[in-house]
Amino acid sequence: MREECTHFQSRTYSSGEAARFCVLDLAPEAPWRCPENCPSYHRRLADVGWVHGTLVEPALEDEPGPGGPEVAELLGSAEDIINDIAPGVLEEVRAEDVRRERAENRWWRRKR
Repeated sequence: MREECTHFQSRTYSSGEAARFCVLDLAPEAPWRCPENCPSYHRRLADVGWVHGTLVEPALEDEPGPGGPEVAELLGSAEDIINDIAPGVLEEVRAEDVRRERAENRWWRRKR
């Protein structure tokens, strides 16, 4: 990935796992490669207003063998699986939030 591109983002989670991706979803072989001659590549000129952490980002894992259409297809199908289940997961989380909020409201009513 071209880390100097304005569309590159990186997130490091508390588990130590790092996600590196193109916010435009134009890198089918992310997190290893951007497309050669990407039409949306723009070099980042400044980091104005950005907050930089004090921790060092973990090194990228080794790049898999030579890329090709089959790699992009595999990663695309994995993304499709995630996109298919995401609405259901979000619905479950929202329902749990509503249940939790109702339970908290009942507790406050009893307390008075």
